[in-house]
Amino acid sequence: MDDPGKVAPPRRNRYGALAEASSLGFMFPIAIGLGYLWGHWMDGLFGTTPWLTWIFTVFGLIAAFMNLFRLAAKADEEEKRAAGKDGT
Repeated sequence: MDDPGKVAPPRRNRYGALAEASSLGFMFPIAIGLGYLWGHWMDGLFGTTPWLTWIFTVFGLIAAFMNLFRLAAKADEEEKRAAGKDGT
């Protein structure tokens, strides 16, 4: 470290952020897939094919994007907090 007054971020925070970012690759297909499967099951139950499949697939897509925005907001908040500690 060049600046003795500057503290490096803890490793755990970096690895935690990396793990959260890599989870996006799992969150999207799982949320969409669960929505599709739930809708498909409901269509079979009520005989409304394909309407509930489409509706719940869209719900899964909305849930995936909500998780993406929540993760981005959390990362932004942590970045602002870290910048405030650095005095910049």
